[in-house]
Amino acid sequence: MLPTVDFCGLKMTRLLIGANPFGGFSHQNQARDIAMKTWSTPERIIETWGRAYAAGINTFISNNETPHVIQTVEKYLKEGGLLQWVAQLSNRNFPSMEATIDRALEIGAKAVFFHGGIVDDLYSKRDAKTLQAWVEHAKSKGVPVGVAGHAPVTHYWVDSLNLVDFHMVCFFDCGSLHAGKGDKFHLADIFPAAECCRKIQKPCIAYKIMGAGRIDAAMAFEFAFQNIKPGDVVNVGMHRGDKDNIVEENVA
Repeated sequence: MLPTVDFCGLKMTRLLIGANPFGGFSHQNQARDIAMKTWSTPERIIETWGRAYAAGINTFISNNETPHVIQTVEKYLKEGGLLQWVAQLSNRNFPSMEATIDRALEIGAKAVFFHGGIVDDLYSKRDAKTLQAWVEHAKSKGVPVGVAGHAPVTHYWVDSLNLVDFHMVCFFDCGSLHAGKGDKFHLADIFPAAECCRKIQKPCIAYKIMGAGRIDAAMAFEFAFQNIKPGDVVNVGMHRGDKDNIVEENVA
């Protein structure tokens, strides 16, 4: 197994495998989205998780709303899959965020966090009351709860409220996509994002460290691990449709 940390009570490897490629969220172009989603059959997703575990990763992150992905998560965990699931939550397909949390835990999530676009919106409205209600519901179920966010200002606001257990910090401020402005990836974003991980005392998961495939992997890993806290971890989506051994290469 890769080096691990105590992440809010979970034994977690410092590299996690993400799932944006499985759902066709390339953050590159529509043709790339379609190619990723088409390749990512349930059988290939489960095979990828198996190879991640064999290579030394013990945790995966996936959203709760892409139909074929969440169905695969449920099948994988029901059949004894060895990776632990950290769930990214959106309530767009549920009557409430509380119902969303309950369903993720029913499937088998070991920790949950709220989608970055949703948390960015709460920050824009300074709606601490709603976030507090969601967090209290999740914590009442006994699981670690966190937030994602696409810009450091979102995380500093949440951190000031002292509500959550961990933060999912995006290395690129690409929340522009959720604001209807398209994907924007500016290299200068990574420096304040890494600083945010260091300044926030609670554990952080750094994501989009490669700018959705725009940065050399070895360079991105080196920068991320040199600039986040020793107890922080990194989440990376891995598309085996590009390179069959990409999981093992990333672990190495």
